[in-house]
Amino acid sequence: MKNWTVLLFLCLIWIMQGCIDERFSSINPHQSFVASVNILEPSIDFLDSKGERITTWKFEKAYTGAALIPFDRIVLYGHQLDEVDIYELSSGKLIQSIKTGTGTTNAYYDQKEKMLFIANSKKNTVTSYDEHGEKQGEIRLQDYPMSMDSYQGKLYIINYKAPALSVVDIKTMKLLDEWSIDKSSSGMQIVEETGTIWIGGHGEGSRPNQKVKVLDLKTGELLQEIQVSHMPVGFARNEEAIFITNHGSNELYACDVNGNVLWSKEVGANPFSVAAFKDMIIVAGYDDNRVYFIKDGEIEQSISTGSGPFQLLVREV
Repeated sequence: MKNWTVLLFLCLIWIMQGCIDERFSSINPHQSFVASVNILEPSIDFLDSKGERITTWKFEKAYTGAALIPFDRIVLYGHQLDEVDIYELSSGKLIQSIKTGTGTTNAYYDQKEKMLFIANSKKNTVTSYDEHGEKQGEIRLQDYPMSMDSYQGKLYIINYKAPALSVVDIKTMKLLDEWSIDKSSSGMQIVEETGTIWIGGHGEGSRPNQKVKVLDLKTGELLQEIQVSHMPVGFARNEEAIFITNHGSNELYACDVNGNVLWSKEVGANPFSVAAFKDMIIVAGYDDNRVYFIKDGEIEQSISTGSGPFQLLVREV
């Protein structure tokens, strides 16, 4: 009996140690990729520029989004999780967890300022962290802060359940301005050439939004409305165009920097996310569990993913 007790004890230690040492497949730090963040059965598919699968990470935790910290870390969060996890890509190891409380809606990293921002819908806050995960500041905003982007020391935040876009000083985390926008706005793209910020959104009630609002980046003045399709929420760009996914109509729009529509194409089922990767445009189809590689407005190939591809992340090295 004594020997069995010792053996059982050693087995428990071995199992616990295995859990502590558990890690995901490593990713070469010199490997460029597009990553599909899948949220119905949480996982990430890492694909190379040819659409070949590098590896897949499958999670037990209910992650709903991610952000990259160049060039070797990935931030994972979930709206129902009370902490944000940071993994090292080259080792596949969890290197840090940040206690946030439940309600995380988004994570955004400003590469120039080397700052990580976490938005929280339960506290209606955005919290800033340095590149080592140390808290630097926090600001309370309006209802359900979510989409974020930054430019020249300012952080732009859409409050999803309030008709307001907040402009915050990155270093001091003080509110600089608030602009009136449509409620249920989601997704944004800063266009440096024209000094504008493009805002997408779902629309309210039974009337889906079909326009991208173009605001002056300094004043918030509405300058233009770009007619697209149902529920434009995802933005990406390359040197040639700005790309907009319309998840209510399964369409991708390409526009020049002045808002002129260049072309549109039906792609995917319920596409929320779009990304520019090498010479391709990538679209994730949330309902058909596929990502589409598009070149010159035509679908080159589609690749199956985990269930519910909701976000795309790109690393080019």
